Amino acid sequence: MDFSLFTLDVFRGFILKGLYFSLALTAVATAGGIVFGTVLALMRLSGIKPLAMVATVYVNGMRSIPLLMVLLWFFLLVPMLIGRPIGAELSAVITFIAFEAAYFSEIVRAGIQSIPRGQVFAGQALGMSYGQNMKLVILPQAFRNMLPILLTQTIILFQDTSLVYIITAHDLLHGFTTAGANLSAPREAYILAAVFYFVICYTLSWLVKRLQAKIAIIR
Repeated sequence: MDFSLFTLDVFRGFILKGLYFSLALTAVATAGGIVFGTVLALMRLSGIKPLAMVATVYVNGMRSIPLLMVLLWFFLLVPMLIGRPIGAELSAVITFIAFEAAYFSEIVRAGIQSIPRGQVFAGQALGMSYGQNMKLVILPQAFRNMLPILLTQTIILFQDTSLVYIITAHDLLHGFTTAGANLSAPREAYILAAVFYFVICYTLSWLVKRLQAKIAIIR
């Protein structure tokens, strides 16, 4: 095997663009997933049966379907419904936000339920409404508690971005695959891709452990 074929120019020409898209997709899907996941969690905890039922069906449904299948649905079926293609990159963004929202919803719901009920009662005693109590008292504490889990899910999300290769989106794996095909070195390309994913994910996991230790000290 000859890894010397993968020069700096090759990385710039094929791989850097894929790395940028994978990181961007991870960031956008994390932000969108947390926002919509929080909404779903609040719907499930609202005590309003229709809202709770809709959120429960959505969360359980998404968590019961493989991400790859959801990705193909959005990529193949949505253009048929709206009458025009939406592109591989946009399909990936929509899919990951919709899919990850279900997982972030359960993390947020668990985080909210981890806050002692005394905090809720204290907010109510001060005359706060449900929204004020949730915004000013419960959610800030809940997000601090669940931050390590949210970041761990984000690392898993980054690994899952490699699945967009199946719909020809130019992610990190696609960049290595294209470089390997052009250089006639597919084995070297996949080995380097594995090394890239390992280094990025291991580094992020180490940072999450450090953060978790600091949060434990604060508690």
